[in-house]
Amino acid sequence: MRLNRILVAVSGTSADEEAVKLACNLAKKSKAEVYIVYVIEVKRSLPLDAVIEPEVEKAEKVLTQAEDIAADRDYEVETDLIQAREAGPAIVDEAMERDVDLILMSITYKKRFGVFSLGRAIPHVLEEAPCRVLLLREPIH
Repeated sequence: MRLNRILVAVSGTSADEEAVKLACNLAKKSKAEVYIVYVIEVKRSLPLDAVIEPEVEKAEKVLTQAEDIAADRDYEVETDLIQAREAGPAIVDEAMERDVDLILMSITYKKRFGVFSLGRAIPHVLEEAPCRVLLLREPIH
């Protein structure tokens, strides 16, 4: 599988670190570009370009950590902060815009109402992505 561009969607969970490491390892073989995105979901009651300071601060911290992880792997990445109504469509749009070959997403093992849950973004990306999607789930603790 030849990769030219990889999109990594990070969300501030403990699973992000392994996703960034994996993306860098995969990218090194084919010298692929790695884009790391963080999506801030903006409530419909607010304008899409509203500045939600605590969310922006968290996003910048997460993206900086991702850059540091990539730097430890001696790999340069590009990061981007996106504001959207929903993360799933924003990730798919970004993947199409950047013409990526792979979307890499990570998830922690979590249950909702006693049942394992993928959340809303992952199922959307799995259904709508124009490219391969790699899902990295953390082990059950």
